[in-house]
Amino acid sequence: MDSMSEADWVCVLDTGSTDGTAERLRARGAIVARREIAPWRFDAARNESLKLIPPEADVCCCVDLDEQFRPGWRAALEAAWTPDATRARYRYTWSFRPDGGEGCVFWPDKIHKNGCYRWKYPVHEVLEYTGDGAEHTVTADGMQLDHHPDPAKSRAHYLPLLELAVREAPQDDRCLHYLGREYMFRGEWQRAIDTLRRHLALPSAVWADERCASMRYIGLCWRRLKRDDLAAVWFHRAIAEAPHLREPYLDYAALLHDNGNWAGTAYFAGCALAVTERSESYLTDGEAWGALPWDYLSVALWHLGQVKAAEEACRRALDLEPDNERIKNNLAILEKSGYNVADTQA
Repeated sequence: MDSMSEADWVCVLDTGSTDGTAERLRARGAIVARREIAPWRFDAARNESLKLIPPEADVCCCVDLDEQFRPGWRAALEAAWTPDATRARYRYTWSFRPDGGEGCVFWPDKIHKNGCYRWKYPVHEVLEYTGDGAEHTVTADGMQLDHHPDPAKSRAHYLPLLELAVREAPQDDRCLHYLGREYMFRGEWQRAIDTLRRHLALPSAVWADERCASMRYIGLCWRRLKRDDLAAVWFHRAIAEAPHLREPYLDYAALLHDNGNWAGTAYFAGCALAVTERSESYLTDGEAWGALPWDYLSVALWHLGQVKAAEEACRRALDLEPDNERIKNNLAILEKSGYNVADTQA
């Protein structure tokens, strides 16, 4: 409620909480209604929440209770909004590292003009335009939303909802991609591979970033199945599909690192670092933009006997992850004058 204090109204749909949340929100001035959504699906719940919004509201910001806007968000949104705007993008930090640094960052678009959108998909729901005329999206520079999820909260209900989404729309490439990813999250490696290959085979699966992610996930699954040979094939395909992304280069660098191919590790870590523009889609990995590529490069260069270059790469890694004791120890070793490369393990 503090983060939403810049809004004219705060409307909350309570779908069954029992811990006093609804009462506390009302006490802070929120409009709260309770609805039972059975069978449960996220799009139905969000469409019910849209009914709570006063008709005089111009712009709707969809925010969950584990998300917080940073101060000044409304001014940034109003500065970006135009008379023909129907939707807005904004910067979103989905995860934070243990040291407080940002993890996964992307630009979603859950801000929209009132009265011309509805939600679709049982889970990982998205806005669907229902208005007249053309849809027009603006970017609200300076608007920042932070996600602080409860790590103990179960996501077990995601899988049956994703399977439902695929049954409802078997040719929807987005649903198949998400379902394959969910199987991977659950450790169902072969099932994930089969589903992600179905995604890649769909004629509508043309977005390079998402295709790259499916290929990467197939490679990661093959790694868990102890088939690094097949993983390498899929990582190569992922790189070819989206050479503008860091993530597939880093996946392949990790494979080569784990197999002691130091020249290859150094090369592909360097390829990852050569990508300096971060994608604004949800498919980015926070670790690809943290210390990890510099860390891989440092260790590989050390094994190749390039001590000074290894030291510089290690410093860059430590700058990005200053509390990492292993990287600190590596740097201390590399800084020692006259040390024996062959006798020291970084």
